[in-house]
Amino acid sequence: MEWPLMARYHEIAADLAAKILNGQYEPGAALPPQRELSATYRVTLMTLRQALRMLSDDGLVVQQPGKGTYVAPATMAYQLDTLRSLEEDLRDQGSEVRTEVLTQLVRRPPAAVAATLNLPVGRSALLLERVRHVGGRPGVHQVSWVVPTGLRETDFTKHSLYAALAGTGMVVARAAERIRPEALPGIVARILGEPQGTPVFVSDRTTYLLDGTPVVTDRATILGRVMEIRTERAAAGVSIRWQPPA
Repeated sequence: MEWPLMARYHEIAADLAAKILNGQYEPGAALPPQRELSATYRVTLMTLRQALRMLSDDGLVVQQPGKGTYVAPATMAYQLDTLRSLEEDLRDQGSEVRTEVLTQLVRRPPAAVAATLNLPVGRSALLLERVRHVGGRPGVHQVSWVVPTGLRETDFTKHSLYAALAGTGMVVARAAERIRPEALPGIVARILGEPQGTPVFVSDRTTYLLDGTPVVTDRATILGRVMEIRTERAAAGVSIRWQPPA
């Protein structure tokens, strides 16, 4: 008795997936209401919801309780060949980005952070914790430690960190970055509204001024469904090294 039901919701999921992939439903667009879809496919709401759950598990749709089901936004590229803010990269690719500031205060950083920033013992730094909402959903959690504490009153919902640094006369010149795959930890999972263990990229980046002084070190946790990593390679001057995890 179970086989016809299983076959049917697989068929519905396959049909909706084909419509999404061929552009009938564009990235970010809302699917018809569940009752309308269940009537169209002549199935119960339970069967339809099983099909939608399959599409959600495959990353093709996003279900927002009380609002509806939406086609997942197009995957954005995390560019390795530029030194710009994450927000600038996403906006230039046509993504709707909103920055939410969770923490913005001056405090003593952990010993490892102080060592990375070459801070004397007891010296404070600006702690900046942000969430990037991509296409209306949380997609990136970022914790930054910044040496110039004078940026405490800056509105980082409207200004990028690099632009704020430039406003103080500090011009960033380069950054060292390490990116690795991880499973989403519990604390950040709650912030991003995703299950613990969801695949993510974790970026640890330290940014330097022209004279080599480190001014920012940050960690960004990026949901795997939101972004893919891209880079350009040349015949000479390759800047990517492959090595076992530390």
